[in-house]
Amino acid sequence: MKIYIGADHNGFDFKQQITTVLRDSGYEVVDDGDQKLNPADDFPQFAGRVVASLLADNDQDSRGILICGSGQGMAMAANRFKNIRASLCWNLEEARSARNDDDSNVLCLSSRYLTLEETEPIVMAWLSTPFAGAGRFKRRIKELDELT
Repeated sequence: MKIYIGADHNGFDFKQQITTVLRDSGYEVVDDGDQKLNPADDFPQFAGRVVASLLADNDQDSRGILICGSGQGMAMAANRFKNIRASLCWNLEEARSARNDDDSNVLCLSSRYLTLEETEPIVMAWLSTPFAGAGRFKRRIKELDELT
């Protein structure tokens, strides 16, 4: 599975650490964030890069991970794009539900309020949980995609 990852300055170090964990776990990771820390950058540019890469990828299994201080800004930015279902997850239950019920394709994380030790199981649960595909879930996703 290919994972596109991006972060602003608040999530830069966190992104580096999560990228290492993902690669060590056998995932292909594409870093759509800065290669060096830039304290003056803004989160929307990285959300846009990750989402554009994800939407251009023909592999339906590819996913995105976005990190900023709270995770909220990244979620707001990513969800502006059609066919993107970005979820801000703080625990295992949210991560599993976001995948199982909503077929989340972008995970947003807080570098300010979560530690790497807390985040690693959240990321792995989100990546390993399949979409249940229940009719009501598919109907709701279709309704989301039809919003203007």
